[in-house]
Amino acid sequence: MTDSVTWLRTPAAIRERAGLVLRHVENGQSPWFALDAAGLEAAVQATLKVTRQRFRDPTKIPFHSRWRHFEVGGRDRWAALAERMKDLPREEIARRRIDLAVVSVLLDAGAGGLWSYKESASGQSFMRSEGLAVASFNMFANGAFSRDSKNDPLRVDAERLARLTPNDIAMGFQVRGHNSLLGLEGRAGLLRKLGGVGLERPGALFDLLAQGTGGGPDVKAESILAVLLDRLASIWPSRLELDGVPLGDVWRHPTVGLVPFHKLSQWMSYSIVEPLQGAGLKVVELDALTGLPEYRNGGLLVDSGALRPKQKALLEKVFAPGDEAIVEWRALTVALLDQVAEHVRKHLGMDAASLPLVKVLEAGTWFAGRALAAERRKDGGPPIAVESDGTVF
Repeated sequence: MTDSVTWLRTPAAIRERAGLVLRHVENGQSPWFALDAAGLEAAVQATLKVTRQRFRDPTKIPFHSRWRHFEVGGRDRWAALAERMKDLPREEIARRRIDLAVVSVLLDAGAGGLWSYKESASGQSFMRSEGLAVASFNMFANGAFSRDSKNDPLRVDAERLARLTPNDIAMGFQVRGHNSLLGLEGRAGLLRKLGGVGLERPGALFDLLAQGTGGGPDVKAESILAVLLDRLASIWPSRLELDGVPLGDVWRHPTVGLVPFHKLSQWMSYSIVEPLQGAGLKVVELDALTGLPEYRNGGLLVDSGALRPKQKALLEKVFAPGDEAIVEWRALTVALLDQVAEHVRKHLGMDAASLPLVKVLEAGTWFAGRALAAERRKDGGPPIAVESDGTVF
C-alpha cells in the first residue's frame, strides 16, 4: 500500500482536508455555504441545552457509540444478554460484543423517514438509528448471524454472513410494503463482504488490537481505526481508487482534492472502545478520532445557522454523496464539531481530558441536531437530502 493511501486513512488526513474545505468557505469561494459566527454559538447553545437536560453531572457523560442505542426506551438490552454469557472469559465476551457492534454499525446507515421497528419484548416502536440498532440487536440475540443459531446463537460468524441475503435483513427489520427501508441491498452487501475479509468473525478484531499493544494495556484510538480500515477495506463500494486501492468513504472536491471521512469506520471505532475496556484494555487518545460527518451533526450546523446555504437548491434538491455540496457539508461538519466541542468545554469548565469529543457528540451535538430537525421539519429529517445506498450515512 502506498504512503498516500495510508495517509488518507488517518484522522490527521480527515482533519487536514476538512480544514482546507473550511478555509475555502471562509474565503468566500464556495457556491454552497457561508459561515456565521453567531450561528456557531447557537449550535453551541443548542448542544449545551440538551447536555444539561440529559446529564445533571457532565462528568457522567458516556461515550457516543452504538451501545447507547441499545439502551433506547430505558431498557439495558445488553445486560440481559451478558447474563447468558457470564461464564465466558472476558476476552470472549469482548469478541462477542465486537461481533455485535460491527454488524450493527454496518446496518446503521440512514433508514429514511418511512421505516420503523416494533420490538415484541417491549411493545415499543423505534425509528431511524435507534430502530436499526434494536432490530440488529434482536437479530443477534436470536442467532441470525451465527453459524449455529440453536446451540451458540450469541456470536457472528463469517460463514453465515457470506450467505446473508437482503430478504434475511428485510425479515429481521420488519420490512414490508408499507414499512420500506432505504439501502436494503447495500446493507446486505456490506455484511456479505464482511464475511469474506479473512476473519473467522468480526470479534477477531479484538485479538488483532490486543496483539498490537505489545503486551501492554493501552490501545490508541487511532490504532482501532487503522486496523478497521486495513482489515475491512474491501467491504466498501469501489467509488474512487488510488494506486489501485479502493478508498471507501473518500470523495473528490474540485478545489481541495481527495477528502476522506471514514464515517462508519469511525463510528465502529467508537463502538469498539467499551468492549476493549471490558476486557481490561485501556483506550487512549480518543480525541485523535474526529466528529462524525453525518446528517444529525451536519444538520445541527445548518439548522442553527452556523452554515448558511447560499442557494435555495441546497435545501430543495436530493444530492448524491459525492456531490460537491455534500462533500463540503461533511467536511465542514468535521471541522466545526471540533470548534463546538471547544466552546462547550469552556462553558462547562472542563477540558479535553474530562470531556473528549466522543462525549460531546453523545451529550451533545447528535441530539441537538435531532431536536432542531424536529422543530423545523414535520418528518424530523435533515435539512439537506442525500440519497442513501446504505453504505455512507
